[in-house]
Amino acid sequence: MGLPSSPRRRVPGLRREELAQLAGVSFAYYTRLEQGHGATMSAEVLDAVARALPLSGDEHDHLFRLARPELHGKRHAVPRKQRLRPGTQQLLDALDGVPAYVCGRRLDVLGWNRLATTVFGDWSRLPPRERNLSRLVFLSPAARDRFADLEAKMLDVVSVLRMDAGTYPDDTELAALIGELTEKSNDFRRLWARHDVRRRGHGVQRLRHPVTGELILSFEAMGLHGNADQTLVVYHPEPGSTSRKALWLLTGLSALRTESAS
Repeated sequence: MGLPSSPRRRVPGLRREELAQLAGVSFAYYTRLEQGHGATMSAEVLDAVARALPLSGDEHDHLFRLARPELHGKRHAVPRKQRLRPGTQQLLDALDGVPAYVCGRRLDVLGWNRLATTVFGDWSRLPPRERNLSRLVFLSPAARDRFADLEAKMLDVVSVLRMDAGTYPDDTELAALIGELTEKSNDFRRLWARHDVRRRGHGVQRLRHPVTGELILSFEAMGLHGNADQTLVVYHPEPGSTSRKALWLLTGLSALRTESAS
C-alpha cells in the first residue's frame, strides 16, 4: 500500500493519517494505540504498524512490550540489589590484556577487571550508587572526557535505558534514575525526547586516555546465561594497531599500580 503524492511538508516523517493508511487500519484505531490502548489490538496490527514505521528488531520488541505486556509473560518484581556471581568476577579477572566489565539492569556496573579501571577510570573509588554508566556518561565530566565520540555514547546509553523502562515499568529505581538525569542533564533531556530504542551487541568505541591518547577499540556485548539482565562487555584492539600497542602500555601500567598498592 502506497501513499498519494502530497505537497512538500514543513517537518519530516509520516502524519498519523498516513501511518494508519500504511498499516491498513483506521485513523481512529491507530490513535487509540498512541493513547495507550494497545492491549485491545492484535499482534497482526502491531506488526503492521512496526512495518509501516519501519521499526528495527529492538524497536519492534519495545512496541510489543508497551502495547501488549502480557505477550512477554508476567511482570516480575525488580530485585532490590543486583549481584555478580563470584565465577563471573573470576572470568573478568582472567581476561588479561583486554578491558572488560559487566553491566546489569539500569546500566549499573557490577564488576570489572583491572585493565578496565585503567582505561575507563577507577570505579572502585566511587560509591556503589555512582557505578552506573548513565550517571557517568551524563553527570561525570571526567568520565565524559574519556569518550571521543560522546554523542554516540550518550545515545547508546539512552537507548538502553528506554528499553529497560519498557521492559520493567515497575522499577522504581530506574524511574528515579531517569528523573535524576532529566533534571540534571540537558543532553539527557534532548536525547530522551527522541525515543530511540536499541541495544548494540558490537561496535567500535573511540576513547581518549590521558596517558596514551586516542584508543580505538572494538567491543562485544554478550548476555550472561542465567542472568538475563547482565551483559559482559569486552573491548579489544585491532592486531598490530597503535591502539594494541597503547593497550600493552596500559596493561603494564595497571600491573605496576597493583604491585605498588599491595
